[in-house]
Amino acid sequence: MTAEALIAYDIPALSTVQTGKDAFHSLNDHHVKHLPVVEGRRLVGILSEEDIFNHKLYEPIGEYDFSLLRRFAVRATDHVFEVMRVMGDNRLTVIPVVDEEGNYLGLIAQNDLLRYFANTASFTEAGGVLVLEMNRRDYSLATISRIVEDEDAKILSSFVTSGADAELIELTLKINRQELSRIVASLQRYEYEVKESFAELDYADSLQERYDSLMSYLNV
Repeated sequence: MTAEALIAYDIPALSTVQTGKDAFHSLNDHHVKHLPVVEGRRLVGILSEEDIFNHKLYEPIGEYDFSLLRRFAVRATDHVFEVMRVMGDNRLTVIPVVDEEGNYLGLIAQNDLLRYFANTASFTEAGGVLVLEMNRRDYSLATISRIVEDEDAKILSSFVTSGADAELIELTLKINRQELSRIVASLQRYEYEVKESFAELDYADSLQERYDSLMSYLNV
């Protein structure tokens, strides 16, 4: 999935001839805290609520100091993981999408990005979750996958996080089975430390409730 597929064409960018008041209403109408500003096809920057409040409401956006506006963007061909990284690192509610020449194509809204991940199989399919801790040098997803598959199971998704100790990582696995005791035992035989295991039916019900709540929120 690339950035181009997630563009929200129903949320227009701001133009430099619009005023701060116009921008404020647009932010409220679309339930976001940022909107891109374009001039022709050129991306000028990303306007925030704070930027508006630092100017007069009836002042045209074109008179703002554009050097102070953030200019983050992703390319249409960037993977959705890159979209998530840029948006998360910079705490944006929307991220502009540009082509290879830097021309503005549209934007991706935070809600649409969350909805995409919420609808992926790793969230919606039944299964269990394992959290492993290991030295970074010992990490091999191929080896871990083989151990899991030897127990007639599959890894639906995985992600790695780092803590305060740069030498240690946590690997979170979504498995397509609720009963994980045999998989845990196999991993431990290979000296993997299983920190946490979530496989009870009540956990699945709780996960479904959270998923339903998230989808209800995104549909507001």
